[in-house]
Amino acid sequence: MPSSQIDLWRDGNQRYLLAALEEVRAALDRHAADPADPAPQAEAPSSLSSQEDTPEDPGDAEVDLPAPPALEVLCQRLGLSVFERAILLLCAGMELDSGFAARCAVAQGDPSRRFPTFSLALAALPEPHWSAVSPAGPLRYWRLIDVGGGGTAAALTASPLRIDERVLHFLAGLELWDDRLAGMIRPLGVTPEPVPSHRAVAERLAASLQGATGHEGGESLPVVQLVGDDPEAKRAVAATACAALGLRVQVLAVADLPTVPAELTEMIRLWEREAVLSLSALFVDAGELDGLGGDPARENALARLAEEVRGVVLLSVRERRQVRQRRLFAFDVPRPGRVEQDGLWRSALGADVADRLNGHLDAVISNFQLGIGSILSAGAQLAAEAGSQLASEPGHALWDACRSQSRPRLEGLAQRIDPVADWDTLVLPEAQKSVLREVAVHVRQRQAVYETWGFAGRGARGLGVSALFAGSSGTGKTMAAEVLARELRLDLYRIDLSTVVSKYIGETEKNLRRVFDAADEGGAILLFDEADALFGKRSEVKDSHDRYANIEVSYLLQRMEAYRGLAILTTNLKDSLDSAFLRRLRFVVQFPFPDVEQRAEIWRRAFPKATPTEGLDAEKLARLGVAGGTIRNIALSAAFLAADEGTPVRMAHLLRASRGEYLKLERSLSDAETRGWVI
Repeated sequence: MPSSQIDLWRDGNQRYLLAALEEVRAALDRHAADPADPAPQAEAPSSLSSQEDTPEDPGDAEVDLPAPPALEVLCQRLGLSVFERAILLLCAGMELDSGFAARCAVAQGDPSRRFPTFSLALAALPEPHWSAVSPAGPLRYWRLIDVGGGGTAAALTASPLRIDERVLHFLAGLELWDDRLAGMIRPLGVTPEPVPSHRAVAERLAASLQGATGHEGGESLPVVQLVGDDPEAKRAVAATACAALGLRVQVLAVADLPTVPAELTEMIRLWEREAVLSLSALFVDAGELDGLGGDPARENALARLAEEVRGVVLLSVRERRQVRQRRLFAFDVPRPGRVEQDGLWRSALGADVADRLNGHLDAVISNFQLGIGSILSAGAQLAAEAGSQLASEPGHALWDACRSQSRPRLEGLAQRIDPVADWDTLVLPEAQKSVLREVAVHVRQRQAVYETWGFAGRGARGLGVSALFAGSSGTGKTMAAEVLARELRLDLYRIDLSTVVSKYIGETEKNLRRVFDAADEGGAILLFDEADALFGKRSEVKDSHDRYANIEVSYLLQRMEAYRGLAILTTNLKDSLDSAFLRRLRFVVQFPFPDVEQRAEIWRRAFPKATPTEGLDAEKLARLGVAGGTIRNIALSAAFLAADEGTPVRMAHLLRASRGEYLKLERSLSDAETRGWVI
């Protein structure tokens, strides 16, 4: 309503409420005058009223209202009888009219009973019925009134009655949120405009709920599950569908869901009342439930909530969840398609910036599967920066903004490695380097082959770019991953297997799913270091542990085949990997132990240009039979020794560092290896 009509409604609503209170006041006065007579059914206000003028009739006060008064809205939505309506007004009068307390005392014949009771209501108010007193009646079920309090231990009918504060504010025409729900449930807020595919989902959802409401009533509405991994898209769908139904959307995070049964029951009942009073739907964000470690208490609380809450309940989930009894409507909300992403980017960036980035958007859309919220945030970041990089390297600025938006989901699951190595740093035989360059080509050109040339239309399996780097420790496997990440300008994440593998059944798969789901958005490179610890040979099933261990391996194979990014597995023991696993890997790169020439080359590149060196002989150093990782350790230790002495790095420093490294490896440093190092 316009503000002028709102003011008109509030004024009329107040007059209507006062007129309705006058009817109850008159009933109390009649009962006080002749307590033996039953309350009349429908009679004009008594002359015993303290009002000097004849009070306004509620019907007259309602005539000019642009919308129904709050009292009648509440009675109609919650199904209050004439008697229950009068009890509610009796309790409201105690808060709005100081004279009601005295009238209650007079009507009950006891100066100390300055409060309403069911006993007084049954005796004084029109059309009394006992069912109004029961817990299943609207007054108590919807928590419209509180029974008891004040330290009294009186009988039910003699206990004080008090109107709930939220209900009192509603009757007065104030839209105030219940304090008991304020810390858990919040308004949805502004959502982005849904893309066409999501708007179609919202229209189907609204039509389904409208059909269910029209045929079977609100109590039998099915619970709705919005399935997908784009939170903003699901919120936009919920907002659009509920707006078509005339409903507001309130959000409850599953982490805020009470787990104590009594607290959950109270929260459900208060929400049901709030949903009716404010015409709201409940949007439960359950997508991060796995992130809480599969808390059984919250799982049970969510199940109860989905089963028991009346009205519209929308569950935001990553995958479909079982519902025990209540009917279920499930709607898939996928990420925006390629054309829709292009439109979102252009809308987020603005016409000027989008034109400057023309040609770079295709590459971004090919590599990053960003959701609506991430695209809008990245666009706002670029528009706000509008700095030198955007002017000189618009493609790099756009690319880096996408990387920063996709990082938060993976940061808590894996260790991000800042790639510093390049092709010149990597010392490998040319055959291995050639395979690594081919890996980069497959990642860089996947959009052209999968989408433009149609390979993706033949199925999602086998679209992932997976590689196995096999070789002994220190032969350059992790460095090669860094080289690829730097070449492709993609983030590199090392997966810590200690946080992935779990002894509890199903937990390893859950952890792997979280990693791959998070990585899908940013197209990150996943590095499973020492993968043989998790992906060993699938064993013959002898007991339940073998069966679930095989399930873990099978699940990993499926996810790697579907993951469109690059997943790299490193192992020191290639033979320990399952042959079926190896067949599904697109690339296998064997990192050989470096020969003398390669070791000499590694020594030449071991020290940065800024490091002062003197008299270093790469050919003599290459006689050490160690891999590149050990060479780097020796070089670093020698640099510290030289820095402490204030001299350049010399062969003597390397000799001392080599002895220390060999001692750590429990090996003996032979004279043949160090002959001629120091004269």
